[in-house]
Amino acid sequence: MDKVIGIDKPPVGWPLMYQGTSDRFYGPTDDVRMADEALQIDFEGEFGVIVDAVAMGTSAADCMKHIRLVVQINDWSLRALAGPEMKTGFGWVQAKPPCSMAPFAVTPDELGAEWRDGRACLNLNVDWNGKRFGAANGEPMGYGFHELVAHACRTRDLVAGTVIGSGTVSNENYREVGSSCIAERRGIEIVDSGAPKTEFMKFGDRVRMEAITAEGRAPFGAIDQQVVRA
Repeated sequence: MDKVIGIDKPPVGWPLMYQGTSDRFYGPTDDVRMADEALQIDFEGEFGVIVDAVAMGTSAADCMKHIRLVVQINDWSLRALAGPEMKTGFGWVQAKPPCSMAPFAVTPDELGAEWRDGRACLNLNVDWNGKRFGAANGEPMGYGFHELVAHACRTRDLVAGTVIGSGTVSNENYREVGSSCIAERRGIEIVDSGAPKTEFMKFGDRVRMEAITAEGRAPFGAIDQQVVRA
């Protein structure tokens, strides 16, 4: 995914997008190696899609047929580095370690009615150290995946196998359904009480993510990982 370079912020109507590490993904049960707890280790529960070859300039409507697989992702972040890197105007490098991916990718039709308007309309259950942290639903995405693919291919061809992530799954009723990342929870705490209370992850912490359909199926399986010192 791409970050727009040379402007302070994207024009109105453009999704925020960055280009992350693509040479590796953590397996769903791999230990996740991090350099330092002081870098503010955070998880980010997301959905994603994998496309076939997409030609430069393909419209959003036509991009829908290029979405071949839907996946579930943990887009790890180091929050202490994210702000300073964004202020350079060139986006994230050190703040975005490799992502983790759930064990199964499914075709959009496998999700049935829960694949709507280019969105995975499932609850994403997130448990941190065995306690439910969030169960937000993927339907309220600001842009459908077909629109994100169209944005990514505006000035380049996308090779088959390109992965496009949704961004952190979040709902307006976050106080009821919880959050898919620690940063959002801390933001809510700042609004409510003037200061964050929830700490970031420590070595030895475990996070589990599992998207659930209305029928109780887990089409992607689960990501279940422990953070360890590199």
